[in-house]
Amino acid sequence: MRESTDILIVGGGLVGASIAIALDAAGRGAMLVEAAALRAPAQPSYDERNLALARATVNALTHLGVWKHVQSATPITRLHVSRAGEFGAVRVSAREAGVDALGATVPARELGNALELRLQESEQLTRLIPAKLETLQSIENGWRATLRIGDEVREVDTKLLIGADGSDSFVRAQVGIGVDEHDYAQSLIVCTVTPERDPDGYAYERFSDEGPVALLPLPGKRCGLILTVALEQSANILALSEDDFATLAQQRFGWRLGRLSRPGKRQAYRARRVLAQSLIAPRAVVLGNAAQTVHPIGAQGFNLGLRDALTLAELIADADDPGAPELLREYAARRKADREGVLAFSHGLISLACMPQPALAPLRTLALLAFDSVPPLKRMLAKRGMGWRGTPPNASLERTP
Repeated sequence: MRESTDILIVGGGLVGASIAIALDAAGRGAMLVEAAALRAPAQPSYDERNLALARATVNALTHLGVWKHVQSATPITRLHVSRAGEFGAVRVSAREAGVDALGATVPARELGNALELRLQESEQLTRLIPAKLETLQSIENGWRATLRIGDEVREVDTKLLIGADGSDSFVRAQVGIGVDEHDYAQSLIVCTVTPERDPDGYAYERFSDEGPVALLPLPGKRCGLILTVALEQSANILALSEDDFATLAQQRFGWRLGRLSRPGKRQAYRARRVLAQSLIAPRAVVLGNAAQTVHPIGAQGFNLGLRDALTLAELIADADDPGAPELLREYAARRKADREGVLAFSHGLISLACMPQPALAPLRTLALLAFDSVPPLKRMLAKRGMGWRGTPPNASLERTP
C-alpha cells in the first residue's frame, strides 16, 4: 500500500508531538509516526523526572493549547547559581525581569500527558502508532518511507521528512547527516527530595569539582533533584540507602534549604553531547535530540528542541512545497544563533564551572559577581534563561491583553 503526505514526522516524543501540534494549530496537515504504543494518561508520581521549562516554552505551550492540559506546574520565580567553596552567586528574579515567573517545573509525564491530550484534539494530523520506520529511500522531490504497522507494510511518500527520533536518530543517519559526540563520563541521578524549608519558587544550580547539582521547586515543599556523579560511581550511588543518599545530596548541595530528606526512587541518565553536523539535508530536517543532545543540567534540551519545532512550523505552515531547499536553508539560518549560543553556554558551563583547577577560582568568582551586580549582564542572563535568543519563534513571545 502506497500513500503520500506533504510532511512526515518520525518520532512522537516531546518535540515530535510539539511540531505536529504546531502544524495542526496552523491548519497544516502532517503525518506523525511513533514506534511506541500509546499509553493511557496517568497521574505523575512522587518519583519521576521533572523538567524546567523556560518562560518562552510556557508561552508557546499556552499558545498551542497544550498548557491548559497541564495539571501540575510549579512557577520558577527565582534562580540561584553558585559554586561550592567559592565566593559569589548569581541571583535572578522574575520581579526584576518584569514578569511573574521565569518559567515552570513540570513532571515529564505530566507534559507528555498534556501533549497527548492536545494531539487527540488535532484535526489536520494523521497518526500511525505504533509504527516502525524500516527504510528510507530518496525519490524525486522527497523521500519514500517504508513503515511496518503490525503485520502490515505501508509506503509513504513525502515532500518533507522530519526526524524527531532522538539522540540515536535513524532518520539522521539515513539522510546522511553526520554527528559529533562527546562523552562527559557522568551520570545524572534524578529523584525527588523534601527539603526542610519550602523552596518557594527558587531553582538552584550549584557547581563543584564533582559536577553540578540542581534543585527544582515542586508542589508540597518538594524539590526535583538532579545530581551529577562520575559514571563509574553511578551504580553504587543508586544502591545507597535513602539516608546515605540524602547525606550525599546534602554534602553536594549544602544547607541553603535546610536538611534534605525523603529521597524518592532514583533513576540514572548518562550525560553525553551529540550534535548533528547539519540541521538539514535534501528535503529533510532533524529536530530536538536528533539535532542536538546537550548536558541535561542546564535544562536546555526540550526548551531548545521546542524552539526548533516552532521555527520550522512557522516557515512551512503556508508553503506550497514544505521541503523546498530555500525554506530549509532559511530554517537553518534562523536556528543558528540560538542553537550555537545554547551549545556554547551548556558545554562551557559544565567544563569551566566544574573544573577543579584552583587558578580558575578567582575568575569564576569575578564572573559570578559581574553577572549578579552588573544590570545589563543580569538582564541578558535573564532574557536568555527565559528562552529568548536570536530570532525567537512568534509563539514563544509575550502576549499582552
